[in-house]
Amino acid sequence: MNFSEEKLKKVQEIVARYPEGKQKSALIPVLHIAQEENGGWLSAEAMDYVAGLLQLTPIEVYEVATFYSMYNLKPVGRYLFEVCQTGPCMLNGSDGIIDYIREKLNIKVGETTADGLFTLKTVECLGACGYAPMMQMGKHYKEHLTKEKVDQIIDECRRTAATNN
Repeated sequence: MNFSEEKLKKVQEIVARYPEGKQKSALIPVLHIAQEENGGWLSAEAMDYVAGLLQLTPIEVYEVATFYSMYNLKPVGRYLFEVCQTGPCMLNGSDGIIDYIREKLNIKVGETTADGLFTLKTVECLGACGYAPMMQMGKHYKEHLTKEKVDQIIDECRRTAATNN
């Protein structure tokens, strides 16, 4: 893996925000860049590359990448459904929503559909308890989920994918 000149410049800008010798502070945003550049996931090669860029040991990068649910350690579908499974969402039916998505897409949590369009992931609190049950899809929250709303989201994703191919 190699970043483009543009991405390397962005990494330098991020590292420059922190005091000399504190480049580890740049790890989270640089991992986001690596994930974006690597098709939405972090391979060992990508994490090792980031470690080299930031002059860190690979284990320092792995520790962060495996801790946070925002990083994907295996390839994901074009549409990543991250359904909150924390208490307030569970009390408002997230378990049923997760089961419905599993059934509808014929995948288990952590799996991707055969067509590569959808991945289902469960995550801890996304900070939107008042909108439970909810999920994050890319940079967007999908709130007050029902089976009907899930159907609409899946249909919209499929239509968008079909028109962008």
